[in-house]
Amino acid sequence: MTGASNQLVVSVLARAPQWVKQEMLSPDPIVRARAEETLAAMISSALDESETEEPGSEAA
Repeated sequence: MTGASNQLVVSVLARAPQWVKQEMLSPDPIVRARAEETLAAMISSALDESETEEPGSEAA
């Protein structure tokens, strides 16, 4: 993972809603899976947005 990608993931984690953070600690696998899916969607969305903000960044 590049430094920019790492920083992006860290920023998503920092602004994750409190309920996601709490549910990641849940012993209930269904509750934890819901939080994991939400967090994965947030990270994926942020990565997609960062790619569209940098046109031509893949052509190197």
